[in-house]
Amino acid sequence: MHDAGYVDSIEAIAADIWLDGDTYAGSTTGEAARLAAGCAITAVERGGFALVRPPGHHALRSRAMGFCIFDNVAVAARHAQRELGLERVAVVDFDVHHGNGTEALFADDPTVLTVSLHQWPFWPGTGGPGSSSEGIVNVPLGAGSGDAEYRLAFEDIVEPVVRAFNPDLVLVSAGFDAHREDPMAEMAVTTEGFRDLAARCAALAPRIGAVLEGGYNLETLPELVEAALEGFEGAG
Repeated sequence: MHDAGYVDSIEAIAADIWLDGDTYAGSTTGEAARLAAGCAITAVERGGFALVRPPGHHALRSRAMGFCIFDNVAVAARHAQRELGLERVAVVDFDVHHGNGTEALFADDPTVLTVSLHQWPFWPGTGGPGSSSEGIVNVPLGAGSGDAEYRLAFEDIVEPVVRAFNPDLVLVSAGFDAHREDPMAEMAVTTEGFRDLAARCAALAPRIGAVLEGGYNLETLPELVEAALEGFEGAG
């Protein structure tokens, strides 16, 4: 999943450093990143929601990016295939940023479908119009998009393509930075909107797991996670 040399380099960090312009690391980062990936694996095994930091969906095969060290969802997806016998996995990412790392890790794998809904144009600059291909579905949404725009995107694009893929498992990169009060972006999704997104994801496969990605308003994040949990459970 990640290059062994890269994993070793994270394990070897002994002092505070910047891995890129956004990603800070220190002597405990390797342990934290391992635990986050392990929690994602447990979420797949139990059908749960891994509330972890650091997030993962920007991490590339051999380098950290955008707060992300290891791609937690990608690790969990591969575990599901190798250890649980789940052949086809769909990753649905509704974080406000394009899930470029997860997409890159599975770009040539026909057993994994990656779907990302995200603000466009926006950081990291990938996932724009025309970037979808077989096994990769990008849904760029304009700034200011809220519940109605996300619901329409699910009804018109996400639900048909995921159902056609017929996954054994849906893994959700559950970012909450598209919330209307999040300081990192310019979207307008409400608490009820996240509840609806979670329920729609849960209805797409017989098994589901979720992993926390972004969400940077610490006052609203607990409420949004609770709403998503209600959505996941309500569709079960």
